[in-house]
Amino acid sequence: MTRATTAWRLATGAAYGGGGLGLAGAGVLAVLRQQARSARRHVESRTVRIPPPGGAGVYGRSGQRGRARPIVFAVLGDSTAAGLGVERAAQTPGVLLAAALAELAERPVRLVPLAVSGARSSQLQGQVEAALAERPAVALVMIGANDVVSRTSPAVSVRDLRDAVARLTDAGTQVVVGTCPDLGTVRPIGRPLRWLARRWSRQLAAAQTIAVVEAGGRTVSLGSVLGPSFAEDTDLFSADEFHPSAAGYAAAAAVLLPSIADALGVWPAAADRGLRNLRRDTVRPVARAAARAAGRTGTEVQATEVRGRDTGPRGPWARLRRRRPPDLPTADQAERAAAGTPLG
Repeated sequence: MTRATTAWRLATGAAYGGGGLGLAGAGVLAVLRQQARSARRHVESRTVRIPPPGGAGVYGRSGQRGRARPIVFAVLGDSTAAGLGVERAAQTPGVLLAAALAELAERPVRLVPLAVSGARSSQLQGQVEAALAERPAVALVMIGANDVVSRTSPAVSVRDLRDAVARLTDAGTQVVVGTCPDLGTVRPIGRPLRWLARRWSRQLAAAQTIAVVEAGGRTVSLGSVLGPSFAEDTDLFSADEFHPSAAGYAAAAAVLLPSIADALGVWPAAADRGLRNLRRDTVRPVARAAARAAGRTGTEVQATEVRGRDTGPRGPWARLRRRRPPDLPTADQAERAAAGTPLG
């Protein structure tokens, strides 16, 4: 079975991503359970028991504030979306992105942080309710790691994400989803569990992509951003060796920014000039696009048309893009962009 076929079956609820455990012997299963318990104890013992720093407020230069109504930007998802592991709100991905979007749009941006540490996809609906009350122009969703850790059925997880994205897009909100990161690089996880964690997370990321594109959103792969580069650079991890550090969140935000700005229509076309495509043909059936994007840094997938049709013989068409991550405002610059507004 190809990766594209696996992703399609998971996204449509036709299969459960067991990761091959059904063929494992009792001895291997015992080792996996022990590794999982050991990794959980390690992470929990190092996790700082302080809520993420928030960051709700209006961002933009003072001269922008009286010229236009703020763009409402909502951030939904789990602890990675919330910025768990950093001390300052200005170090969270939401604040970094809000400050950068204000510069690109030349308008103030009002950040509505709704992500909850520990959230799974099944808990997105409450966040969506709160987001819809704010009528956001664009929403970022980062979810999936806790679904993998809890071994939630991928079919159930993907269905919950699809429903959340569909509700937002039906309300006129542009939606960008940062798909499940590569958990195979979490240092406390030993082999062979590390290999399975990578396989599960990449399968979920591919299935998420199919569901999100079909629901009217677009995805950006975080697999490599929070994967190989994390394995090589300890500065990108926080103290618990599971959540990103300030530098790690900045790296993820830089990968997400072009797609969020493009969804709002404020990403400059000049920024993409001269970039090499993934391949000469970057339009593929969505399942193949999702499988290719799952482990490639910053790959965006969104719906497209071929000869005026949005669906071909192998399903909906999707376009893959990779953009050069831009420079983001520093945490100090983000704080200055929010001068006079609450950051709690």
